[in-house]
Amino acid sequence: MSILSYRFFRCIPRLRSITLSSRQSSTSTIDPAEINRFRQLSSAWWNETGEYAALHSLNQLRIPFIREQLLQSLSKTNDPIKPLKDFKLLDIGCGGGILTEPLVRLGASVLGIDAVSENISTAEFHADPILKKDLNYKHVTLEELSENAEQIEKYDGIIASEVLEHINNVDGFIGNVSKLLKPKGLCFITTLNQTMASYFLGIIAAEYVFRLVPPGTHSWNKFIRPSDLITLFDKNGFTVLLNNGMFYNPLTNRWSWSDNKIINYALCAIKN
Repeated sequence: MSILSYRFFRCIPRLRSITLSSRQSSTSTIDPAEINRFRQLSSAWWNETGEYAALHSLNQLRIPFIREQLLQSLSKTNDPIKPLKDFKLLDIGCGGGILTEPLVRLGASVLGIDAVSENISTAEFHADPILKKDLNYKHVTLEELSENAEQIEKYDGIIASEVLEHINNVDGFIGNVSKLLKPKGLCFITTLNQTMASYFLGIIAAEYVFRLVPPGTHSWNKFIRPSDLITLFDKNGFTVLLNNGMFYNPLTNRWSWSDNKIINYALCAIKN
C-alpha cells in the first residue's frame, strides 16, 4: 500500500465523525502544532516561487475582492491612486506581510498580527520604509487583541485569509472579530471547504503530489463548509454579503473565480 493510500484509509474514520459541534470543542483559537509548523517556514514568506507561491498568486483575487467590497459598502474616497485611503484594516495571521503590504500601498492603514513571532520579524524586516506611517505589525493573537477592544479604535475591515483552516474554535474567532469591527464593518475570509474533493486536491495533491506546500500543512478536520461558516456568522451578528468559489491551477500558478465552492471559497460578511 502506498503512503498516500495509507494516509487516506487511516483518515476515513475521522472524516465521518467531524461535526460542527466537535469543531468548537476548544475555547482557544490557537493550535500550538500550527504555530510550530509556521515557525519553521517563517523565512520563506517572500520567496514567490517557494512554499508560499500560491499565496502570492492569490493576491490577484483577494486584493481586488477586498478593495471592491470596501468601496461599495463603506465608500470614503474617490482617490484613484489610493482608493483605500482612510480605511483602517486588520490582517489576522499576516505571516510575512504578503497581503498586508499591498493593502497599505492602496492607501489603507493596516495592522498585521500573527501568533508566530518569527513571522512578524520577517514582515518587519521586509517592510518598505515608505509605508512606515500606515503599516504596523504586532506579535499578538486575535484573542489577546480583542481583550482590549473597548480601549482601541475599531476597524473598518478585518481579513482572515487562509487562516480558519489552521485554528481551533471558529465560533470564538468570529466573536472576537466582531468585538474589533465597527458597526457595518466587513470581515473577509478565504478558506477551504470540507469535502472529499478538498481532501484529495487540497491535501493529497497539494502536499504530496505537486508539493505546493509542505506535507502536514493542512488538517481536513479543520476545513469548514460554507454553510457552517455562514451559520456561525449569523450567530455572531453578521450578514454574509458574498460567498464565491475560487479555483487554483497548480500548473500555471493562477487563481480564478468559480461558481464551484467544492475546494476553495471567499466570503465577505458585514457586521449588523
